[in-house]
Amino acid sequence: MHKLSVVIITKNEAHIIEQTILSVLSVTDDIVIVDSGSTDDTVLIAKKHGANVIETTWDGYGKNKNKGIAAAKHNWILNLDADEVIDEQLQSAIKNLPLINEDEIFEMRFKNFYLNKWIKYGEWGNDKHIRLFNRNKVIWNAAAVHENLTISPQTKKTLLNGSILHYTVNNKEEYLFKTTNYAMLNAKKYFAQGKQPTLFKLLFSPLFSFVQNYIIRLGFLDGKEGFIIAKTTALYTFLKYKYLNALHKNQAH
Repeated sequence: MHKLSVVIITKNEAHIIEQTILSVLSVTDDIVIVDSGSTDDTVLIAKKHGANVIETTWDGYGKNKNKGIAAAKHNWILNLDADEVIDEQLQSAIKNLPLINEDEIFEMRFKNFYLNKWIKYGEWGNDKHIRLFNRNKVIWNAAAVHENLTISPQTKKTLLNGSILHYTVNNKEEYLFKTTNYAMLNAKKYFAQGKQPTLFKLLFSPLFSFVQNYIIRLGFLDGKEGFIIAKTTALYTFLKYKYLNALHKNQAH
């Protein structure tokens, strides 16, 4: 087995965390769970499967992921969200990696699910993210939302076979809550960066988002789910600039 650690951030993920943990047991002997105040059985389930659970405060996505990376036994890090399950083909691909070049990072395809439907088009289609890297060369930035990896120019990126199954939506209410929360977090990030809201962005960015995801990226081929996702993404865009505008108005007063 590789000297590879799996780092997962959690909060109230009892409905999925066992499935996520079981999918990585064949590739690691070190699972680090960074939990920020779960009130369900998330921590209990994680400990049952031998995970090292760090119970901590919520300091943002980037910072909490880095807490787990710092606590990991190994330098090679497979970083997952609690609702991301690796399929058998990806498990096999990871097990067959040499993991000798610290300047190599590994990108993985995503299959994103709305409830139980795999979404193949729109914003969620053709989705890929870097999830495996060496902590000696790569780390997450400190962004509270939409965090990014700090990667040097000489880094080699390799796309692996297989997929991460991303069970991102359990119900419509949760989806709307996440959308609103992400919009607020991103507005705060924009505000901290000094970005200014404009009437043009507030009015036309949501419309462009919907057209891009539902029509240009063929989201309509996913049926009613494609429409819901395109509409909700447009709502997220609108709320992001609405909240940013409110933050600037509050500052002015």
